[in-house]
Amino acid sequence: MKLNQITDNEGARKVRTRVGRGIGSGLGKTAGRGGKGQTARKGGAKAGFEGGQMPIYRRLPKRGFNKPNAVEYNEVNLARVQAAVDAKKIDGKATVTAAELLKAGVISKLAKGGVRLVGKEKFSAKLSFEVFYATKGAVATIEKAGGSVKILRPAKAEEAKQA
Repeated sequence: MKLNQITDNEGARKVRTRVGRGIGSGLGKTAGRGGKGQTARKGGAKAGFEGGQMPIYRRLPKRGFNKPNAVEYNEVNLARVQAAVDAKKIDGKATVTAAELLKAGVISKLAKGGVRLVGKEKFSAKLSFEVFYATKGAVATIEKAGGSVKILRPAKAEEAKQA
């Protein structure tokens, strides 16, 4: 093979179609855009504009609710904690808090609501956690491995009545 024999793959280079270059080219006059009007112009319509008709996002009723005081948690899966323990990033003897998880790289920032433990994966580390929330499955998995979970969030009114 010589340098003058090197070529592109078939179909790798395509010549751009030049439009609006006379009636003889086949794409002259309207340049493939049809007749007059808004669609023939560049820019087109605004997104969601339906030509003066009431747009669908205003015809349909609103649904749902955005809670103004929603609590944002750092959700931590037990598998990620187990991986950090296996990589010796988390000390097995100390209490695992949000600061410890941040230092180990399990979470990237401290959320206002604190840490929320989730997951029912295989978990073998005997750790004691201090978190703001933990699912029932996560608590059961941790206690089965010999660890403990301390919930830091304040008890709700209903939970306080039952206790």
